[in-house]
Amino acid sequence: MTRTLTPLLTALILAAAPMTYAAQAHAKDGAEVVVEEKVVYHINDYTVARTALRNIENHLEASPNAKIVVVTHGKGIDFLLNNAQDEKGPYEPQVAGLKNRGVTFDVCRNTLKGRKMDDSAVIMEAQVVPSGVAEIGKLQAKEGYVYIKP
Repeated sequence: MTRTLTPLLTALILAAAPMTYAAQAHAKDGAEVVVEEKVVYHINDYTVARTALRNIENHLEASPNAKIVVVTHGKGIDFLLNNAQDEKGPYEPQVAGLKNRGVTFDVCRNTLKGRKMDDSAVIMEAQVVPSGVAEIGKLQAKEGYVYIKP
């Protein structure tokens, strides 16, 4: 019986660990802020960008201290390029609003290179990372972020 319960209890403890994790961050004024959760939103298709941005706004309404990183690659970078818009208008104001609330937007340099674009093609609210998929892996494996795919 002990042989059966030990692996089961270990699995339950490991599964619950990310849910009880609280990170510490610092606000702009240097005060310590407890981050309720750390989440990476993965976007590789710009057609879900509006929905993802709305999900992130809702997420921040429910958890104002959440640390959110949006990682884009492939066709997902399109909404973070200069002058990007859809039928509802430009994406940049909504992205800027979320950035002001602490959301980080990452664009894959490999995708840019594959399209023969440089970093200047990306709106100023976003930053370029070497690899979108590697960034997602690092955030999950090394920094304790949970993964959401809108």
